[in-house]
Amino acid sequence: MLEELKEKVLKANLQLVSYGLVVLTWGNVSAVDREKKLFVIKPSGVPYDTMKASDMVVMDFDGNKVEGDLNPSSDTPTHLELYRNFDNIGGIVHTHSSWACSWAQAGCDIPAFGTTHADFANCAIPCARGLTEDEVNGEYELNTGKVIIEEFAKRGLKPEECPAVLIHRHGPFTWGKDPFKAVENALILEEVAKMASRTLRISCFDKNSDIGIEQYLLDKHYNRKHGNNAYYGQNN
Repeated sequence: MLEELKEKVLKANLQLVSYGLVVLTWGNVSAVDREKKLFVIKPSGVPYDTMKASDMVVMDFDGNKVEGDLNPSSDTPTHLELYRNFDNIGGIVHTHSSWACSWAQAGCDIPAFGTTHADFANCAIPCARGLTEDEVNGEYELNTGKVIIEEFAKRGLKPEECPAVLIHRHGPFTWGKDPFKAVENALILEEVAKMASRTLRISCFDKNSDIGIEQYLLDKHYNRKHGNNAYYGQNN
């Protein structure tokens, strides 16, 4: 079942390793088949170097395991909640990549300081609130997804325009049209988080430092790549 999607999810998970976004088993990728209302996700705690496509787990939109011999990722309920609410995404990534995770642990948004960020998102990368004790002790992973949905609704953000979020004290989630785009967004997020950290540190040495991208420049760079009249790249 969904053999082609399993292969894609396996390859996307292995990209996390090749890009240096995970250590040990700290991360997961999933991808969805909207027509069948099923998604495929990495199994929990399985080392990347031994993982096979046949190890991938198929889940339905009610949170039931449809196929697979192994337990799905412990973050499966979070992925499910995002698929239920963000209709246009096809793949999701969760990592504990160090720079993005550092911003999450600090409970801070990643500000838009320059055009690299603007090419990625037209806003600061939001850090959602931390979960309450009751949310943690209840359906923790499901509530993590609910907090992401809540944060985007509160800020009026569209997941297509901001393909990433941080969870306070936890780490980043990214998404995209497919699992490979979701991984690409995780890689970009990590680079943006690193640049922002360095920018803040460098600015401390100069009281006249001027950081924070102008809105017109942010809009220009975002729209030339993602807007209705985008002209970045090659026409298909």
